[in-house]
Amino acid sequence: MTMSRISSTFAALSAQGRKGLIPFITAGDPEPGLTVALMHALVEGGADVIELGVPFSDPMADGPVIQRASERALANGVTLAKVLEWVREFRERDATTPVVLMGYANPIERMGQETFARAAREAGVDGVLVVDYPPEECESFAGLMRENGMDPIFLLAPTSTEARIEAMAKVASGYLYYVSLKGVTGSGALDLDSVAAKLPLIKRHVNLPVGVGFGIRDAQTARAIGGIADAVVIGSRLVQLLEDAPRAQAVQSLRAFIAEIRAALDAKA
Repeated sequence: MTMSRISSTFAALSAQGRKGLIPFITAGDPEPGLTVALMHALVEGGADVIELGVPFSDPMADGPVIQRASERALANGVTLAKVLEWVREFRERDATTPVVLMGYANPIERMGQETFARAAREAGVDGVLVVDYPPEECESFAGLMRENGMDPIFLLAPTSTEARIEAMAKVASGYLYYVSLKGVTGSGALDLDSVAAKLPLIKRHVNLPVGVGFGIRDAQTARAIGGIADAVVIGSRLVQLLEDAPRAQAVQSLRAFIAEIRAALDAKA
């Protein structure tokens, strides 16, 4: 079986002794015409994997910043089909950077799981993280993703039990996304000790890289997380940056911010 783009990326990072940088942006925000340019800017700034949010009207795990981004994108007519078109366009220039779609079950169910799997594969999607598909209930969906060459990726939380981690180990591939905080995206302050204590328990059951997200807002916190995790996931801070930046400077601002995070992750202690 060929190694997925995600697995290849993490294998290369591990061989180089480097940590992964996984930025998240909402597709279609701040305006639809910028999405592909923003994806390329993330790669130019040093991203290893891109998480592309599929806008949804009720993003229950997301805080107000990402909720507003979803609302703006939906108001501009952004659909799952449109997001797949942007991934296809991105692939015209970038055949190596993994793209993970992150979102909710409803748009996939409306399209139909098999239709979605085929369309996502053809567009060049590498992984799918569906917040409201719990691992215990989506073995068939996870299998469908893998049959189509994509990694099913799951969230783990500070409250995740060993039984839940074991359930996830049966269906997950690519990497795991560990949510460092209880609550929604963009909330609270990082508790590094708590994250450091939880990761060995996860690693005992799951032989996958672990990316840590929620609450990472700057180079300093990114570097601290990079010291204990395989990858750093950063989302709300980027979406906020795009909300605040003048449209003409959005691409440049995003590239510069990601480059700063990349430099911090790569700096030798």
